[in-house]
Amino acid sequence: MNTQFRAPAIPLVTVDPYFNVWSMTDRLNGDYTRHWTGAKNSMTGLILVDGNPFLFAGKLPPSAGQSDYPDCPDMKQNNLEIKPLSSIYTFSDGGIELTVDFTTPLLMEDLDLLARPASYITFKASSIDGKNHRVSIYFDITAEWCVNNTRQEVLLGRKSLSDDIACVYARAAEQNVLNRTGDDLRIDWGSVNLAAIKTPGSMVRTGDSGLRKTFILTGNIAEEDLPAEEAAPVMEAWPVLASVADFGMVTPEKYASACLVLAYDDIYSVEYFNQKLPGYWTRTFSSFDEMLKCSILSYRDVMEKCSHFNNTLKADALAAGGEKYYDLLSLAYRQAIAAHKIAADPDGNILFFSKENFSNGCMATVDVSYPSIPLFLLYNTELVKGMMRPIFKYAASEAWPYEFAPHDAGCYPKANGQVYGLENGKLLLKYQMPVEECGNMLIMSAAVSIRDENADFASKNWDLLCKWAGYLKENGLDPENQLCTDDFAGHLAHNANLSIKAIVALAAFSKMSRMLGKLDLADEYKHLSEEMAAEWKQRSAEEDHYKLAFGTTGTWSMKYNMVWDELLGLNVFPKDIIQKEAGYYLKQMNQYGLPLDSRNTYTKSDWMVWVATLCNSRELFDTIIHSLWCSLCETTSRVPFTDWYDTVTGRQIGFQNRSVLGGIFIKLLHDKTV
Repeated sequence: MNTQFRAPAIPLVTVDPYFNVWSMTDRLNGDYTRHWTGAKNSMTGLILVDGNPFLFAGKLPPSAGQSDYPDCPDMKQNNLEIKPLSSIYTFSDGGIELTVDFTTPLLMEDLDLLARPASYITFKASSIDGKNHRVSIYFDITAEWCVNNTRQEVLLGRKSLSDDIACVYARAAEQNVLNRTGDDLRIDWGSVNLAAIKTPGSMVRTGDSGLRKTFILTGNIAEEDLPAEEAAPVMEAWPVLASVADFGMVTPEKYASACLVLAYDDIYSVEYFNQKLPGYWTRTFSSFDEMLKCSILSYRDVMEKCSHFNNTLKADALAAGGEKYYDLLSLAYRQAIAAHKIAADPDGNILFFSKENFSNGCMATVDVSYPSIPLFLLYNTELVKGMMRPIFKYAASEAWPYEFAPHDAGCYPKANGQVYGLENGKLLLKYQMPVEECGNMLIMSAAVSIRDENADFASKNWDLLCKWAGYLKENGLDPENQLCTDDFAGHLAHNANLSIKAIVALAAFSKMSRMLGKLDLADEYKHLSEEMAAEWKQRSAEEDHYKLAFGTTGTWSMKYNMVWDELLGLNVFPKDIIQKEAGYYLKQMNQYGLPLDSRNTYTKSDWMVWVATLCNSRELFDTIIHSLWCSLCETTSRVPFTDWYDTVTGRQIGFQNRSVLGGIFIKLLHDKTV
């Protein structure tokens, strides 16, 4: 049994759905680093200690001729610590300890900082054998980072951001901004940038992968860049953006450090109902170069803020759920945020677009936003509003043909209208999620209103919320044969958990109505939700649990939607329901978790933590958190945190790197609000 957390993949550079690179091995030098989709987005790190080379990051590729390289052993990796904002590796060899810190400052209380498309890498070397050592560090990223596939041609260049800051960049030769939609795709417009402060003996430059050999042999890299205007496919020369930091003599009394900034200029980030929008950071900075310069000059201040946040979240997580819960939150934090892109609409309102990663690429998906919101309710409700604004805008337009809420607003990166269930230009009813999405939008609106202690945002969209509440009033108690968010399980009639969502949503609508002074409406829907909850209990009860669907016997499911009854202070369901469910869930546990329902052994990570929180049972919570923690440590699926896996084998079924893992912050939200 593992006693130390072993993540299946480690976040390194996590900014948005395109600028998003991970290590998918236990050791940073165990394989190429990769885009979250699994495509190579390589980085290479080398260190010379007294002239002896060691590899600490990436892999020296056979395509460059492994035999061409002088002997360059892997540096011994001693430790990896995954914090909410940072992944910190520690290595040692040759009497030197090397620390490599990957930090992306996704601080939600500062949206201008959160929105910067920049990520930091810090190198720190110290003597651990009491002797002096001459140390130099080489680091590069390949032009793979700015193309969808390596057959595409790239151009390289350099620019000086100031007298003290050097920068090199790579971009696809053919620039076709926002050129395609889909899921398993990488960005191939704009430019990837590597920047550093100029210091004696240090440099950044462009070149081919032969720079690594040059560094190993000479301890430096030549000054000549590759020709800036000569385009070539990535797979021919494997061009790189490279840097060298010459630390000189590292003594027992003096450590040395250096910082790099990786940043991506995507020119335009998304298309929003046929209008191209730049990233949110453009509201603050007049140019990408200005943003990048600021990111470098504010390095120390930003890192201090990140350290403070890491420590605060750790203390909160330990108090709420213990060490294993902290490990899960640390792995999920950057993933959940970086599965979004932040922009602003023409009126300056925040838009926060999720991408439905490794599913279908849908954008601003309502039933992806719903499970993710515990994280964002904790730190900035404006981001939850940013998830909902595209849906409200679309649902209010003539383009949306139904009385219920849409499923999504497009396919990433183009939010031009729903694509889920679209065939021959028509949105087919059989693929819609009427009760699911109406319930989600009402619950999210109420959660924001309660967290903000005002219902102003709900008031601006009141006509739609009233319409969707009316739909649930007529159709929510006993849903017809339809899909819910767990659409991979197929259509299901009389879904008891979906019915819970409708009932909770109507009670939430009542609460918003009361906050807005609409007392008659509030009383009507409060009474209605209480009547529906009583009928639900009678229709779904089995001897020691509650059914998967009304009218069935011998079935069960996680009733995760009920968690909002307590979180929002609605209290329409009797407390004995969750007590009975908690005991039953303990009996259904497999080695790696609680199955979603009686139909299969697979589960959803987010829903497991929701029922662990719902049931107010420390035994159930600890059992579920332990099983989820073990699934990550022991799975053979080396992918970013999956939310859909098998509870018997621990293997991924589907989905990875999705924003829904923000949902596991629900225990933290519960402890801070209830």
